Amino acid sequence: MEKITALLKVALRQNALFVPDSMVSQRAIQPGTLELIAALRQYGFGVTEDLLHAINGTTNEYRQTVVKVIKEVLHVKLNWAPLIKNWEVPTGESYIDHLITAFFNQNPELIKYDNEFYEDYYYYEKEDESYKDYDIPKQERFLACGHYIPYGTFPLWRYNGCPFCGTPFELGEIEYQGQGSKLKILDLWREAEANTFFQNLLSSKTALDATQADSLKLLLPYFSVAAGTRIGMKETLVLVVDSYIAQAKEAEAGACFSSPTDILRYLWYKKTSFLQIVEPKTIIKKESKNYSHITKSLDKHLSAKERAQKELKLKYSRQECARVARWLNVLPLSAEKACEIMHPKREMWVRFIRALRLAEYSKKKGFEKLGTLLDVFYNERYSVWQAELNAAYLNMDSEKAFSLLKQRPGVFARSLFACMLWLGADETLDAFKEIIDQVPTRLLFTLNMYADLYFSKEGKRSVQTILGTRVEIPKHPLVIESYNEAQLAEMKAKIEDLCLWTIQHQFAKEENEHHFIYIDPQLYHIPLPIGDRSHNVHDFNATLMGTRFPLEGNEIRLFMQWGKDLPAQHLDMDLSCRIVYQDRTDTCSFGRLTTLGCQHSGDIRSIPDKVGTAEYINIDVNTLRQHKARYVTFVCNAYSNGALSPNLVVGWMDSKHKMKVSERTGVAYDPSAVIHQVRITQPLQKGLLFGVLDVEAKEIIWMELPFQGQVVQTLSISGVKTLLEKLNSKLTIGKLLKLKAKAQGLQIETDPVLADEVYDMQWAGQGKVSELFFK
Repeated sequence: MEKITALLKVALRQNALFVPDSMVSQRAIQPGTLELIAALRQYGFGVTEDLLHAINGTTNEYRQTVVKVIKEVLHVKLNWAPLIKNWEVPTGESYIDHLITAFFNQNPELIKYDNEFYEDYYYYEKEDESYKDYDIPKQERFLACGHYIPYGTFPLWRYNGCPFCGTPFELGEIEYQGQGSKLKILDLWREAEANTFFQNLLSSKTALDATQADSLKLLLPYFSVAAGTRIGMKETLVLVVDSYIAQAKEAEAGACFSSPTDILRYLWYKKTSFLQIVEPKTIIKKESKNYSHITKSLDKHLSAKERAQKELKLKYSRQECARVARWLNVLPLSAEKACEIMHPKREMWVRFIRALRLAEYSKKKGFEKLGTLLDVFYNERYSVWQAELNAAYLNMDSEKAFSLLKQRPGVFARSLFACMLWLGADETLDAFKEIIDQVPTRLLFTLNMYADLYFSKEGKRSVQTILGTRVEIPKHPLVIESYNEAQLAEMKAKIEDLCLWTIQHQFAKEENEHHFIYIDPQLYHIPLPIGDRSHNVHDFNATLMGTRFPLEGNEIRLFMQWGKDLPAQHLDMDLSCRIVYQDRTDTCSFGRLTTLGCQHSGDIRSIPDKVGTAEYINIDVNTLRQHKARYVTFVCNAYSNGALSPNLVVGWMDSKHKMKVSERTGVAYDPSAVIHQVRITQPLQKGLLFGVLDVEAKEIIWMELPFQGQVVQTLSISGVKTLLEKLNSKLTIGKLLKLKAKAQGLQIETDPVLADEVYDMQWAGQGKVSELFFK
């Protein structure tokens, strides 16, 4: 059943349900089928007719597994109780309540006088219903966390824990289910669909996002790489190699490597879990920042820096050293070429060579090639292509620069804009045309999309760092100082014309006997998945960056759950939202539980044992529209020292129907109303923006924007706007399909039944976008 469980998890991410081939479809409805359909509906899922027939042929054990997996994916069995019971009604707590409580706990001798005062006040004001605490027994003022809550401050009967320190005492299960107004329809997956999806991931010409990478890891033990499959990305190659090593297939793993960088990427992935080569100094700096605290007495950045340095120290067994030595010894490259490739990461290679004892292995018989490699590397008897290019730039030697760039078309494409500014637009484009057929299609799309943003004097550029955090950088100085608007517009037009003509020409070369094509209208709003991949896992309904979700009702409920499988401890994660008006901003967070149009469920700062805890925010969209709000950003932060907790889940719920809140426990989570959620898997993230509500349009834009911030106020609103502009500038999947239709003479059909080629949201989510566009 392990295989079925893994495939069920992967299929759910693609809005499907996996049914083994051994379970044959049948039309006769079985009693177990109705039970499973009812359970799926309870959690917000519906099924297609094909899937219904397939379920009829399933076993009872399989159906139980389906329900178990869905409960796991939706975190049904965890604790969903917030700090405040029936939190939709404000408790009236204020900063003064916290100040008084802190004063009493720092001066315990005052507690006796507080009790004497309470007795007098209790008998005098007992009939006054405005006195919020007269019916609370005195012994309950001393809480399990050790804090004393003075009379007249927090209404204790409204809390599941300590209102002062945010420690929960009571747990809560889901009480209301089936309130969702829109079912998420699941299609049928068999072995063939699972294998096709697996092969698509392997051959993808764009880097896999976190969800795709996790799905590939789940599938690798059960599917083999097809003969002739060319793995499209180096990061994907690392996952395949790791699978081979786990299966003790060292020879197959070694055959995957074509350069020293491939080996370094694999070694560093095993050490840090990063598929990209993130240098040690970057990780140490990020770890140190994460442990900085706005309260100086709680700042631990120095100890965090020291700990990160120790954790990154390299240590390998003899078996591992010998394995890497054999890999390097059989690389199909000359020593000089291999050393040139190693040069950009020279400092890391020096550390690895020492830790892996490669100098020792290079002296052994049969490792002569490794010995030559190390000799050339340490004595630096190799030339560096990038150094020659930099010299040509500085000397304004355009002939030499173009000659070098033509040797590496990918690098030429990535530096095309800057090269046009430095060496001249016409000369650069003429040289680029000579090798444009060798440029990967994804880079042509990127050039076409970002030309408008680059060749503009206004605004800033949004750039994603290697750790996923976005930063704003100013325009290239030459754009501002050396060119006028007309010249920049001409450059932009030339690039767009060249790229679109090339793309259309590539489509036209493909033979296509079809006549009609259907393009889902939603695809016209989804940007092409290049450059803005998600770094966290979508456990169902895997979604591309920029996807828009129209609202079903007038209320949105944000939720955050963290602490799963962790022991009880202080672990303060915060759920917040920031409302952007024309001339101001407002915040709903732990320091402001109630604000116009938003209500927070209370700030929890500690987690119970193993089952986690939750926070919510209700957003009244109609109220915000009436007051002319423009956007609402959804944000989670790690207020505690460190990064966002692993397996923390954030998302939002939406329904036409009223979504209830438990008066007894305050639980407000209903899996059937969940529209989207994301699980934190990327380490070192301090803060994350996970969605933007366009108030006037009444739709939510899925965005994932990690940022370095302990509180929501550190999120740059201008950075969010810059990213929105970048997403809007991208080619959408729908526009590109329209370009394909034009190039191949296809007529666009509005009914998918009448079309020869159907491109809908299900197609877009199955990893087939890269297969079609990125040749």
